[in-house]
Amino acid sequence: MDQLVLLEGIARISVFVSLLMAFFLLTVKTENKLANRLFAFFFIFSAIDLSGFFMYLYTEDNRSLEIFRSTFCLLGMPTFYLYVLSVCYSDFRLRWKHLIHALPFIIVNLIYIPRIYLRIEDGSFIGPLNTMSEIYFIQILIECQYIFYIVSVFFILKKYKEIYLENYTNSGISTYKWLFQMTCVFLVAHSIVALKNALRYSGFREIFLWANVLVGTIALFITCWFIMKALKYPELFRGVNSKLKLTKEILPEIEEESEVINERSDLINTQIAILKQYMTEKEPFLDPSLTIQELANQINIPVRDLSVLINHHIDQHFFDFVNEYRIQKAMKILKDQSKNQLTVLEILYEVGFNSKSSFNTSFKKYTNLTPTAYRNG
Repeated sequence: MDQLVLLEGIARISVFVSLLMAFFLLTVKTENKLANRLFAFFFIFSAIDLSGFFMYLYTEDNRSLEIFRSTFCLLGMPTFYLYVLSVCYSDFRLRWKHLIHALPFIIVNLIYIPRIYLRIEDGSFIGPLNTMSEIYFIQILIECQYIFYIVSVFFILKKYKEIYLENYTNSGISTYKWLFQMTCVFLVAHSIVALKNALRYSGFREIFLWANVLVGTIALFITCWFIMKALKYPELFRGVNSKLKLTKEILPEIEEESEVINERSDLINTQIAILKQYMTEKEPFLDPSLTIQELANQINIPVRDLSVLINHHIDQHFFDFVNEYRIQKAMKILKDQSKNQLTVLEILYEVGFNSKSSFNTSFKKYTNLTPTAYRNG
């Protein structure tokens, strides 16, 4: 089969699947509408970009439109960056300042006006596009933009994970894993695209065509992977409050406010004792959605102080601190002969977990055994 025909077929399927996913995201009922809409636009921009593998068949009489279409790739990564922010932070909102992310798209199209758009329209354009400095410029800009946004997304995810572990306890860390996996996939995929673009100028036309087929196939598989993830994990996303501070940011403020070290030490020991007694007697960890804010309200300790108390003085993430109590209760149930009719799934829900994978990971981390092995041991 001719490579161009194969490439066009794969590209058409990829565009169709991407637009179908975008339509689903725009119409499905969900609380996180902004994230879904941004992800939908990411798929739309990806579809526009992928359509370049076959759109040239329909734009021969309007080359300006085809060139304009090619610049939409500059909107893909900014949209993904904003999508990650909207998923990670529940209070994220689009502001006018975010229009700055569209500047590369606007600048490139302004640069194209005098020597490309206008000359093509009046018929005075001569020579191949690929040899023009403007085309080199957009290709360099795409690579620089990609590196900037990929690095920015990794920094966002790093901070999100730290804040989540210090303030939340449910399985929302899967959001981090999903976004991290997605970003890594994009990084690998774009590396292949960059290599393919370099082949454009190598003179190896046959290899370049097969590289295009590979890129189109990868794009199709990535889109299908997104769909499978969305179907398998429909409740992946729970954002954190962007105003939350990490313990390492709070600690200097508290130390500055503390005047008497010994009094401070006594207060810390008292608060730790109160906290542990409350956790044992009242079992607030049975609430699968327990947050550090809710626990602070229950024991009447300022959330800032409680965060430092657990994450710094007890030297555990809030996530691990609460899950330890859940595991201890699960261990008692597993060894209780009167409750041997309960399945592991029923036990994990009873002690406050809402994810089997999260329960198994935490249990093995704490006991070095699986729940079933512990029960039978």
